[in-house]
Amino acid sequence: MIPFSPPRIDQKIIDEVVDTLKSGWITTGPKTKLFERKLMDYSGAKGVFCCNANTNGMELFLRYLGIGPGDEVIVPAYTYCATANVVIHLGATPIMVDVLDDFTIDPKQVKQAISERTKAIMPVDIGGLPANYEALWDVILASKSLFKPNGDAQGKLGRIALVADAAHSIGARVKGELLGRQADAFVYSFHAVKNLTTAEGGAVCFSLPDSFDSSEIYAWLNTRSLHGQSKDALAKTQIGAWEYDVVDAGWKCNMTDLQAAIGLVELERYEQDTLPKRKSIADYYQNYFQIQPWALTPILKDQVRESSYHLYLLRIKGVSRMQRDQIIDRIFAKGVSVNVHYKPLPLLQAYTSRGYEIDDYPITKGLWEQEISLPIFYDMTDGQMKTVVDAVTSSVLEVIN
Repeated sequence: MIPFSPPRIDQKIIDEVVDTLKSGWITTGPKTKLFERKLMDYSGAKGVFCCNANTNGMELFLRYLGIGPGDEVIVPAYTYCATANVVIHLGATPIMVDVLDDFTIDPKQVKQAISERTKAIMPVDIGGLPANYEALWDVILASKSLFKPNGDAQGKLGRIALVADAAHSIGARVKGELLGRQADAFVYSFHAVKNLTTAEGGAVCFSLPDSFDSSEIYAWLNTRSLHGQSKDALAKTQIGAWEYDVVDAGWKCNMTDLQAAIGLVELERYEQDTLPKRKSIADYYQNYFQIQPWALTPILKDQVRESSYHLYLLRIKGVSRMQRDQIIDRIFAKGVSVNVHYKPLPLLQAYTSRGYEIDDYPITKGLWEQEISLPIFYDMTDGQMKTVVDAVTSSVLEVIN
């Protein structure tokens, strides 16, 4: 069976993890701090804070912005549940809008959804393709007169925040530049199936206006990730620095040095090795499927954006959801693992029970019913790529003919 997205675990990663184990420092420590600095250099962000997951990174940053009960956060209907779940955790309301044919949030729909309660917009770079950040900024700036701040951070910002769920898009580009400063924050995921993994993990790459102190933001996030403790374990190792306080009822979502050890190896080889390999696989699929009359291929690169090639989101033209599912079953029977990204929020019980309905988001519904995600992973061979396209083709033709 060809797997969908196994992590790349080679001797270099094993050696780095073993080195960390032998160091005696396995929780948040020097390697986590080094990983943060290297991510900041890579992304160009003003500050980087690493934690245990993209989800907790998004929630902490929204909490820093003071978002809570009575507030609204605009999210795409087409995304993984984490994007909206964090809004629910804050006691705020996720306002769902439809997406464009490229799977990214529709700026026109965002504009229509803005109210005096809107405190943030959270686009999602599905599959690694950046959202239209320029259009979203136009919407935000045009709606400044509606903005009603709650608290110091929002007052200083003076507008709706743009916080990207960038779980898929590390290494993606807008106008040739890596994602890092095109939004107030990009929150990455380093989950096991992501392009750059730390087994589990995430990073908040933030670039708020110059009126904000990035070191203060980092300290706020770091403290709240450790139950609100004023010093982390590394800081307490300094002579006479054992004493601490708890300044807030925080959470426990820090990254460990074991995770950062994997991330340091992965980041070092990401641009020159990992990303080109993923691009080559996606290009192989693209060259094959774009000439198939039944295939709708994803946007991997246009005049402004370039994907990180995290997912290859193939769609089958004109099929029903039932036919799509039959095609998937046949592909699996031929020894190829595929997936669907994602079951839209308005189809999940957690959100249907809150009154969201999929028919209110027709583009989302149509995309999801026809989408099949194909395998992409570093160790994929040419033979496996051919097996995938052959299995997909024969399975599609068996169902639609």
